[in-house]
Amino acid sequence: MKDLTSSVYTFEDLIQGNFLYVDKTEYIWQLIRPAKEMYFLSRPRRFGKSLTLSTLKAVFQGKKDLFKGLAIYDKPYDWKPYPIIYLDMANCQAKTPQALDDFIFDTLVGLAEAHGVRLRGQSNSKRFEFLIGDIAQKNNSSVVILLDEYDKPILNTLSGPNALECRDVLKGFYSSIKKCEGSLRFAFITGVSKFCHVSLFSDLNNLTDITMDARYATMLGYTQTEFETNFKEQIASVEKKQDLSHADFLAEIKAWYDGYRFEEDAESVYNPVSLARFFESGGKFSNYWFETGTSSSLFEIMKKQSFDLPKALESTVSASFFEAFEIDRLEPKTLLYQTGYLTLGKTVKVPVPYTKVQNTEYTLVFPNYEVKSSFNNHLLRYYANVQADQSQRLIRDLIQDIGSGNADGFMKQLQTLFADIPYDMRGKKEHDYQTVIYVIFMMLHIFIEGEHRTGEGRIDLMLSAGDWIYVIELKLNKTAQDAMQQIHDKNYALNFRNRGKRIMLIGANLDSDKGQLTDWITEEYCS
Repeated sequence: MKDLTSSVYTFEDLIQGNFLYVDKTEYIWQLIRPAKEMYFLSRPRRFGKSLTLSTLKAVFQGKKDLFKGLAIYDKPYDWKPYPIIYLDMANCQAKTPQALDDFIFDTLVGLAEAHGVRLRGQSNSKRFEFLIGDIAQKNNSSVVILLDEYDKPILNTLSGPNALECRDVLKGFYSSIKKCEGSLRFAFITGVSKFCHVSLFSDLNNLTDITMDARYATMLGYTQTEFETNFKEQIASVEKKQDLSHADFLAEIKAWYDGYRFEEDAESVYNPVSLARFFESGGKFSNYWFETGTSSSLFEIMKKQSFDLPKALESTVSASFFEAFEIDRLEPKTLLYQTGYLTLGKTVKVPVPYTKVQNTEYTLVFPNYEVKSSFNNHLLRYYANVQADQSQRLIRDLIQDIGSGNADGFMKQLQTLFADIPYDMRGKKEHDYQTVIYVIFMMLHIFIEGEHRTGEGRIDLMLSAGDWIYVIELKLNKTAQDAMQQIHDKNYALNFRNRGKRIMLIGANLDSDKGQLTDWITEEYCS
């Protein structure tokens, strides 16, 4: 049985270290077949981007022996070595334009030394341009550029004051790739996000974006077949410790770590790092992907913009949603997708008025339980100062109250939760509190809808558990009676009469100054 690793990302080290490698070189072959091509690929962090670049590097170094037994080995390829410029921006921690310029300069100095050329030029963009040309001239060969995590310096500053300036620094630097395309054999650029006004997308008109290309949708991550075929021995070893049948064990792993889809008709894939960590830990189900680090700026932006999470999860998006976006007009939903918290769900055909044309729209969903539960825990920490260990206890108590129809019991628990939110973290808008409640009930694995539409309006929250359906209306700085009156006036309960469950109506009021759930009224609906 080959060893697994979640920390080795160099192809050569994987092969020589006898680690398990799932053969993805058929995709590599398809990428390098054209005589000249430049690609961009966006995938969430820790999803195999660096390994893909390392594999390409080994190919363009001409190290054919490393690929023995893999799909690319017998392909009609000359294995000619090329000079390679490998730019790894993943290690950049710069948060100011000057610090970023310094990082780039140091990187160029290292590249010049490695290739035995003199670094020249008065700006980093010119230095990079001269460097590419000088390396090509010295080797009498076209050059390969491999650029990993191009957007890391932007993500570093996303919620701060320097994002636009750092973007412009990168724009000038990356523009050299366009200017030197005549000297390039191949370029492959990876990132998490696709930002407008970075020269990669505004100037490089021959850059092929394969992010949502059906041909490469499963190039990173593992399909179900790849998983069961390549991890057969690991599955058998760990399965002995589980109190589950073989089928149920596979289903549990799938529920935790599968679910990423990068093209509407493509097969879903497993997160490779999560799977490796799962088997390395002896089959312990846990949130490994989230443990590898998450950007706090995403949650800061969500809270700053009073992001309506329930609405975002329930609404569809058009194809334009997946295009590059503006740093100064950040949409939290776009960030959630591009950073891997959401993935493609079902597609919906939407008729265009007065025509026979139908547009395709997309639902976005959490890919799996690992991401969903980790996201919810982190969100609660930001919105309500609830730590992970506290949330588990809260969930256990709430499940007991909700399942038994104890509406007053779980409302008292929510009241305690809101009372414990520090003053500087309190939301000032109704849906700030609605988001906290929504996230809590998602963590309970209870069916919940925010802004549920009826014939006469929108219910703030509707949830279903056990024998009960709860219809909840929230008011901000009013009274619980006002909330209950709206439930009655708009006949919110009528939609649920024929579901075979008892219906509990709850009207509640929140005081934004005190950050308190001040009062509520509960009433069982009788038709």
